Amino acid sequence: MVLAEASSLLPARYQMAFSLGWHIVIASFGVAFPAMIFVVHRRGIRGDADALVLAKRWSKVAGVLFALGAVSGTILSFELGLLWPGLMGRFGDVMGLPFALEGIAFFVEAIFLGIYLYGWDRLPPRVHLLTLVPMAAAGVFGSFCVIAANAWMNNPSGFRIVNGTVVDVRPLAAMFNPGLWLQWTHMWLAAYMVTGFVVAAVYASGFRKGRRDHLHRLGFVIPFAFASVASLAQPAVGHFAGLRLDGAQPSKLAAIELAPHTERRAPLVIGGVLVDGEVKYGLKIPVLGSIISRSSPNAEIVGLADLPEGRELPASVVHLAFQLMVAIAFTLLGGAAWFWWRRRRGDDLLERPWFLRFALVAGPAAVVALQAGWTVTEVGRQPWIAYRVLRVDQAVTNVGWIWVSFLVIVAVYTSMTVIGVRILRSMSRRWRDGGADLPTPYGPADGH
Repeated sequence: MVLAEASSLLPARYQMAFSLGWHIVIASFGVAFPAMIFVVHRRGIRGDADALVLAKRWSKVAGVLFALGAVSGTILSFELGLLWPGLMGRFGDVMGLPFALEGIAFFVEAIFLGIYLYGWDRLPPRVHLLTLVPMAAAGVFGSFCVIAANAWMNNPSGFRIVNGTVVDVRPLAAMFNPGLWLQWTHMWLAAYMVTGFVVAAVYASGFRKGRRDHLHRLGFVIPFAFASVASLAQPAVGHFAGLRLDGAQPSKLAAIELAPHTERRAPLVIGGVLVDGEVKYGLKIPVLGSIISRSSPNAEIVGLADLPEGRELPASVVHLAFQLMVAIAFTLLGGAAWFWWRRRRGDDLLERPWFLRFALVAGPAAVVALQAGWTVTEVGRQPWIAYRVLRVDQAVTNVGWIWVSFLVIVAVYTSMTVIGVRILRSMSRRWRDGGADLPTPYGPADGH
């Protein structure tokens, strides 16, 4: 197979990273936000008027984010074919099923989001509440399908290659590949952390500005509770996901541990980078690397020098991204645990300025952790687009205009960011000024 020109490989990488990094944040809200809306809506129909106000407001926000996610998701689907024809042309039959199912999930989510938005004062309260269930389920299933495709790239299965030709395609085996469940669970929890901490940060900002009513307290506590539970479960899921890397992706494990050479009783390296094949500027804690990564002090970690992709894998990037993700995750977990522990003892941390500053930073920090995690997932697989089956430089397009398309994508996504922020800020401002609801453009008039 002819390798692509270097001129198209770099911008194709940048474009895919930029598009995916933007979309995954919006997609997190599609996964987690409906469940939070369900909780406040259910509380609202049981008599809490402020909770019902939150449900109305959050559903409007969900509609804006869904529209942005629809655009970015559509762009991503086109990019897979345009930027990586070597992957989709050769393995499209293998990995196509989850993409087809994700399209169905997208339409189901859109339909029930529309019903929910237009159902206020038109549907019986409990029926209206239940329209959130298929909407939430579709969002979760859609993410499951997308993660299934990505997990396949990390764990290619469901086919054989005979004389260079892909044969014996088993789409279900490819979709339900060995890495699917842990990778999806890890992302599912991350979506709740991002959504919960970001939404809570919005109301923490309101608290800092003196808006300390029941509505703002409820708007903080409910998403913060979701994020706290996800934060508690995430380290265990991440640990089990890491344990299987020794057999599934030893090069990614070596990069995470920053292990240049095969070693038993390997140390845990905190910080540090690889310089000329050796670890520099890092703190080494003896034996702890083997204990954490393989649950045994005498376990062997295969070094980058003994792996076929070791010299091409940017191990320092993977290592630092992983440690950034872990550091943020445990910091958020610690802050959440402290909040709930003090709350049980009657100490309201929402009245403490230092905690409000923490809560305000927790939202952006969760997004950074999400991006760091995806950096580990994607960069840690290099130079393979399908691990040890197809290289990235074999899959990329060989056209010469990718730098132009990359700049166009940056402009499009920047515009969507500006538009989305302006819309959300406008909605927030009108709510602060006393607007009970916002009209839906082109929607049916009230009472009709």
